[in-house]
Amino acid sequence: MAERLTGRAAIAAATSAFTELFPPERETGPAEGPLGWEGYAASRARAAERTGEQESVVYGLAEAEGRACVLLAFEFGFLGGSLGQRTGDRLEAAYRAARERRLPLVSLIATGGSRMQEGMVALTQLQRVARQSALLRAAGLPQIAVLRDPTTGGGWATLGAGADVVLALPGAQVGFAGSRVRPADADPAAYAAEGQLAAGAVDAVVPVAELRGVLGRWLGLLSGGVPGGPVAPADVPAALGGAGLPGTGWEAVEQARAASRPRAAAYLDAYFTHRLPISGDRCGGVDAGMLCGFGSRDGRTVAYAAQTGTATRPAGYRTAARLLRLADRLGVPVLTLVDTPGAANDAAAERAGQGAAVAECFGAVAGVGVPVTTLVIGEGGSGGALALASPGRTWLTPSSYFSVIAPELAAAILKRGEGEVRGTADQLGLRPQDLVRLGLARDVISPTPPVP
Repeated sequence: MAERLTGRAAIAAATSAFTELFPPERETGPAEGPLGWEGYAASRARAAERTGEQESVVYGLAEAEGRACVLLAFEFGFLGGSLGQRTGDRLEAAYRAARERRLPLVSLIATGGSRMQEGMVALTQLQRVARQSALLRAAGLPQIAVLRDPTTGGGWATLGAGADVVLALPGAQVGFAGSRVRPADADPAAYAAEGQLAAGAVDAVVPVAELRGVLGRWLGLLSGGVPGGPVAPADVPAALGGAGLPGTGWEAVEQARAASRPRAAAYLDAYFTHRLPISGDRCGGVDAGMLCGFGSRDGRTVAYAAQTGTATRPAGYRTAARLLRLADRLGVPVLTLVDTPGAANDAAAERAGQGAAVAECFGAVAGVGVPVTTLVIGEGGSGGALALASPGRTWLTPSSYFSVIAPELAAAILKRGEGEVRGTADQLGLRPQDLVRLGLARDVISPTPPVP
């Protein structure tokens, strides 16, 4: 059973300080609302008496681990945290405060959707939220959503799913359809925070006791860029492991495929003081073979997208593209680590739109204004690897290769026997030193010298 926090309890769990702000009061309209819904005024009065709030949302200035933000919190006890016209006023005022103060926006969401008693007037508040969210993105300011129990309907489809980073509390009900309107035979796991994490719609599930610390770290990382300004490139990581330059093409392939070779997680751990992941492509998919997120390197934020040595799936490319676009908007440099035998080519990958996903990743790398630094740390298998590589800013480790096609496949296409694979590898010019000579990479990075 999910822990259902009140709005004020959620604020206390997420922040160390909170100063409430109040929007200008809307002129009083009909007591029963725009539709003249009988009993609406009495329902609002009971909700106010029960919760101590005058609306389903409060907002203000807050701090989490010393990091400032504008924070808004829903009170589910006030008419199910529903969105009405005055709720929209408060949400709009919160976004405006974030823009005016150049602060991130954090939303602690618990809502059942739009307020029926106000009809379409209530539903159009979603358009107001979408517009304010677009303005905040254009201003280069990050949005973090925390999904409480429950987060459904339009609140999920705008404030929640539309945020840059989406966190959820354990067991929270999360979905476009609320419990009373979904199909009777629907799988309940699909409407839970953990199910949304598995489906790529949530970045992490965070226990309440850890929420303030996680929020503070995210606020620090996402506020560390230079939106619209000059951004210095990320440093090139030092090579890990003790491999030397390969003598032959096949030796390069063997070194890159060696099980003992350091992988992406080892590089990221050595490179960053701390890091936090984003997860999922927001289209129903997650690829564990693509690690994406933001980390702190020598006191500044660097975004990363790193392949782990597996065949990259469509969700992996889409997640990397999402990461690149967010980093570009926030003015954060990007580090990519290339290590894949190639793009996944099974039927499931094709049905999931592998070609379009690879194209999206190529386009994201080509289209961002922030610098992208690439290090090839293992296999560089054809276009599935090149999609993540930065033109003009690519380096290689001695235990890597980059090739138009795998030597075995090249030999098969050329109708060569198994005994000719090694010679074919030499012909492909795939060694790190070959790629530098051809002008396709800047240099080969030497391994980190051992500590005495």
